[in-house]
Amino acid sequence: MPENDLPVLAFPCEFPIKVMGKTQAGFAQAVIEVVKRHAPDFDPATLGMRPSREGKYLSLTCNVRAVSREQLDELYRELCDHPMVTMVL
Repeated sequence: MPENDLPVLAFPCEFPIKVMGKTQAGFAQAVIEVVKRHAPDFDPATLGMRPSREGKYLSLTCNVRAVSREQLDELYRELCDHPMVTMVL
């Protein structure tokens, strides 16, 4: 999809980010630390967690208050680069 065809977000807005990784100790905490670096007002108590059917993977949903496209881009970049993270949507 060409960049000018992407949906336009009106900032600030609530924006859900889904992060997936193998179920392991410290995964949720590591994701929370990254998210809070980019969205300091993120409340970890709102973190949604859902294990895969067989429990091998964990899906985390973080609803952040996005203030700019740059903020979201940097957050996605850092999450994607994290060694515990398999996928970010």
